[in-house]
Amino acid sequence: MTRALDYGRKGPASGVTKSIVVFLHGYGADGADLLGLADPLAPHLPDTEFLAPDAPEPCVGNPFGRQWFPIPWLDGSSEAAAAAGLESSSSDLNAFLDARLEEAGLSPRSLALVGFSQGAMMSLHVAPRRSVAIAGIVAISGRLLRPELLATEAVVKPPVLLVHGDADPVVPFEDMGKAGNALVGAGFETYGHVMKGTGHGIAPDGLSVARSFLKDRLPA
Repeated sequence: MTRALDYGRKGPASGVTKSIVVFLHGYGADGADLLGLADPLAPHLPDTEFLAPDAPEPCVGNPFGRQWFPIPWLDGSSEAAAAAGLESSSSDLNAFLDARLEEAGLSPRSLALVGFSQGAMMSLHVAPRRSVAIAGIVAISGRLLRPELLATEAVVKPPVLLVHGDADPVVPFEDMGKAGNALVGAGFETYGHVMKGTGHGIAPDGLSVARSFLKDRLPA
């Protein structure tokens, strides 16, 4: 049984929803942490509805935030608990995405995921395993989980934009290259952008590249 996800929403500037962007937040945050990104994106994506769900679990390492799955090296959880959390949250997220698409009367090709940190990990894990490809994935300051399984488990191959700061102290910059190599090796259309001098965050140049990627792939 899947868990319903609470979420924030900013409707399309045009008043007509032709596409959906879903922001997936990082470990210890919540949907509100990323929903503000809709403000600089909306003028360029006037027919896009922006959604930002809260992860389904309270965060072990931050009682005021949420998590998609526990992280053993941060919160002392077991690897088994982390794996179980990932699979459970993946089901929750898929149910959320399907419900929002059905409500809007749109196909998965009108949907894009923008994930930050743990949200980027979720985006890269969930989207390739859906039955129909979405319009695209923007994965910021994250990593590809289980890269050795991607080629055999990927059902679809949506285009991917990887964005990462080269001074990230939380998720090593090297993880961007590892993800890119696995994605390209599995046949994904993959792009990358390095935010020079940026730590674990989203710099203006990274957001600009993400905006262009989304505009090119979502329905006009």
